[in-house]
Amino acid sequence: MNDGKRTPWVVGVSGASGTPYAAAVLRGLLTAGESVDLVVSRASRLTLLDETGIAFRDAHWREDLATWLARGADGKPDTFDVSDRLDDVRYWAAGDLAAGPSSGSYPAKGMLVVPASTASVAGVALGLSKDLLQRVASVTLKERRPLVVAVRETPLNGQTLKHMVTLDEAGAVVLPASPAFYAGATHIQDLVDFVAGRVLDAAGVPHELYRRWEGDLGGGSRSD
Repeated sequence: MNDGKRTPWVVGVSGASGTPYAAAVLRGLLTAGESVDLVVSRASRLTLLDETGIAFRDAHWREDLATWLARGADGKPDTFDVSDRLDDVRYWAAGDLAAGPSSGSYPAKGMLVVPASTASVAGVALGLSKDLLQRVASVTLKERRPLVVAVRETPLNGQTLKHMVTLDEAGAVVLPASPAFYAGATHIQDLVDFVAGRVLDAAGVPHELYRRWEGDLGGGSRSD
């Protein structure tokens, strides 16, 4: 939670399919009262445009972000209202390698990469730092801060699996974007929110995005 001294979570959005996952994570962080530093890769802009029709622009990032976060996973606009929370977001261009989060001395709680493409997984595992997203992930690891990598790809080849093991050994949480059904999903948003909730769980951020398992068989088939 914010305590007067801004210490954000960095959210990196790569070019993998799954921009609704990123939107749900961002909404969850803001709802929990967390500050966010946002990095949107160049490749992810193409995915966002393809999946939502939204063109994410550096010069108009606040308006574009508001439109994106308001959209439901089913594509319906104005499903959510987070406009009053966007003051807690700071945006950094993906090509800005002098950005604040590129340094270990910049205060941050950790980083969530969602969705994470196989290219971003490889780049972080190999320490390439070819753009700000990869650089911040590398900084997060070297500073021993939490790094959650929500991989969105299937099937996975051997090289990507090796890169995922490398990230795990380096201290990252490798979290495949795999929705579950025991929470009683009845809508695509429920499946998206389950993955987003698991990302926030891994980061230790409280939320109410999905129904948790309590050992009661059949709970997912009953309506609240």
